[in-house]
Amino acid sequence: MLEEQRKLVRIIAELTMYFLGIGAEHISSSIERAGTKGKIVFHADYRPGCEEKLRELDKLREQRNDGIEDIYWELAGAGNHGQTSELMLVGMMVDKAEVTVADGTVDLTLYKELRG
Repeated sequence: MLEEQRKLVRIIAELTMYFLGIGAEHISSSIERAGTKGKIVFHADYRPGCEEKLRELDKLREQRNDGIEDIYWELAGAGNHGQTSELMLVGMMVDKAEVTVADGTVDLTLYKELRG
């Protein structure tokens, strides 16, 4: 289970860097665990003019890929902030992503089945 906890930390790190990269001044995140279910929640603002960059969050809806996750999860949070490839990797590590963009804010909820 320690490896699964490290994965959650990497996901949080990558998304925090992403939001900082789009000018967020207020970022909150939380992790909820219930048995083998994990849930990561983010709420952040963004700099006006960065609406186009928010489309990159669609990469979080990639289909989970256990093979990729097992090999590359340590790379999450290690690249340049907001790289599309990093968000795609995060998308392959989670089971489901819900993204809501409102006037100047983003709400993001990720669901992840925790193994081990």
